[in-house]
Amino acid sequence: MPLDHLIEQLYARRRFGIRPGLDRVTALLERLGNPHLSFKSIHVVGTNGKGSTSAFLSSILTCAGYRTALFTSPHLVHFNERFRINEQDITKQQLESALRRVLELTPEEATFFEVVTALAAVLFAETGIEIAVMEAGMGGRSDATAILPGLMTLITPVSIDHSDYLGSTVAEIAAEKAGIIKPDTIVVSAAQHENPLKEINRQCREQHAPLYLAGREFSAEWNRHRLLDYNGIHANMTNLKPGIPGSYQSNNAAVALAAAELLNGKGVTVAPEAFIDGISKARWPGRMELIKGRPPLLLDGAHNPAGAEALCQALKQYNYERLLVVTGIMADKDVTAVLSPLAPMANRVYCVSPAVERAMDAHQLTTKTAELGMNSTACSSVAAGIAAARSDASPKDLILVCGSLFTVGEAKALLSGTEYKGIRG
Repeated sequence: MPLDHLIEQLYARRRFGIRPGLDRVTALLERLGNPHLSFKSIHVVGTNGKGSTSAFLSSILTCAGYRTALFTSPHLVHFNERFRINEQDITKQQLESALRRVLELTPEEATFFEVVTALAAVLFAETGIEIAVMEAGMGGRSDATAILPGLMTLITPVSIDHSDYLGSTVAEIAAEKAGIIKPDTIVVSAAQHENPLKEINRQCREQHAPLYLAGREFSAEWNRHRLLDYNGIHANMTNLKPGIPGSYQSNNAAVALAAAELLNGKGVTVAPEAFIDGISKARWPGRMELIKGRPPLLLDGAHNPAGAEALCQALKQYNYERLLVVTGIMADKDVTAVLSPLAPMANRVYCVSPAVERAMDAHQLTTKTAELGMNSTACSSVAAGIAAARSDASPKDLILVCGSLFTVGEAKALLSGTEYKGIRG
């Protein structure tokens, strides 16, 4: 069966929705011979910055000479983007072979993300991975990735996130995400607000897991050359140049650097040059990704209030006359909270509806943005929104495509001339 048909079978499992628990993924992995036990794993949980933090650490470990895997979600254009080995996406041939095997053994009730997690374990085991950086889905304790016996947990900033499943308060959400922490393992956390930090501290105490906290044991800040100075646990590094753009990446890079330092005490040797090279070679498409041109396009997948605030801070580093925003948002998101930070900065907004089931109708989005005082126009598609923005722009303007990773993924496909299929899961 061709890969496209196999992926359609996988997507069909979305009918089971999101079902917390590890029983189903445990059963599937047992049928597959427990491939997840053949390599070391590092868990990455949180609300914002998971992908960038994971990418930084994966790049460092690759530069240190380890055969390193990176598991993330969702993808932007192609499904195989979710699985990287030594900074390269797996091939379609590798994906097809592994997915066929996994689907043949998948229990009827297993969910989409559970199958994808098991698929990652099979791919990584078959390709001789030594260590895998595993980005959690939405949760922690009951997330399918929790089945892997992680030797370390990284926690990025926690904020309101999937409240229907994780809890109605930031403290409840933090408790669920920190629930992935394994006994007697190291925890590295970004700076957190008081309530989530209390829950993270509680979980660390219960699991006898030492906590290393940004702003306390380590930190990073930009110097006058716009390069990064890292004040670490065991070492200091200056004039680092992160390969992933954005002023907020100082925090994500710091967590990854601290994690790499601490891995040295867990049997994973990381030479000093691997820190420098790994940070500079890291990549994370769709996050402050600049497409050069006249005018240039900036792609960023910020889709929640904290992400939008970080985006606005990063925009201060760019020079432009007018900011033209092409945005498409999912119907279950709080448009006001996501777009309010951008409202004072945007000269014009082009509201679109990306080709995904959850997308908010462009006309409905236009109404909501107009209520924020934004000069808005409804466009029929992401392509139409970008075309309209380009038509209105001058060479010194900046076109920002944002609001959802799905919107950014569709834009990337358009700009590269790649066929786009609505991303699900």
